[in-house]
Amino acid sequence: MDPKFYKEYYELERSHWWFTARLKILEAQVIRLAKERPNRPLRILNAGVATGATSEMLQHYGEVISLEYDKDCCAFLEEKTALRPVQASLTELPFADSSFDLVCAFDVIEHIDDDALACREMARVLTTDGTYFITVPAFGFLWSNHDVINHHFRRYTRKTLTETLNKGNLSQNYTSYFNFLLFFPIASLRLLQRIIPKAKTTQTSGSDNEIFQSSNLINKLLYGIFIAEKPWLQRKKNLPFGISLLSIGTKK
Repeated sequence: MDPKFYKEYYELERSHWWFTARLKILEAQVIRLAKERPNRPLRILNAGVATGATSEMLQHYGEVISLEYDKDCCAFLEEKTALRPVQASLTELPFADSSFDLVCAFDVIEHIDDDALACREMARVLTTDGTYFITVPAFGFLWSNHDVINHHFRRYTRKTLTETLNKGNLSQNYTSYFNFLLFFPIASLRLLQRIIPKAKTTQTSGSDNEIFQSSNLINKLLYGIFIAEKPWLQRKKNLPFGISLLSIGTKK
């Protein structure tokens, strides 16, 4: 991402319906994982922290190391937040084997050419009974300018994600699509944008996250619809399709 858009992304992570609802959904899963280890705080690696909202959430449940590949993003984090990220790649983690109880990579491995190597590195630094927790964008037919702007290599299906995790020495305990209730409106919008592409301005990043930001009412409505999936995911129900996938499991 162009460095001039970090401020925009920082604000989106803390106000946009997609980010705020997703964060609550992720946190519900982390709470469940933390309850399984009540005796001590989790040792957590959060890879690909973007502008820091996920690391700030994870700090409530353990000792967090934030990892970010982009040098400019690391500088922005140090200026804007209390986080002190480690600048490194998920494909070459600067940590010893079995260092973490929980490794998180929220919408990260789609940015990496060799995603299986990234998974192997996550497995390497996990403790024997440690847990990985990742999210990825779903379905290649939803590919849009949003993916281009965010430097994605791919989107996943449950099958292709399973294949990647298997190659990466990770074993799934729970995998599900999510952002299910808004799938058809979002999919329709993306397909429509292919037919009638929106002109990208030089003032904004051009990502999907800009959509509906002008209306607080729509922002609240879409948040309410998205967050309604949280109880289903908390109970580890499998949603049949969605804009994204989440997966939680262990090293093999």
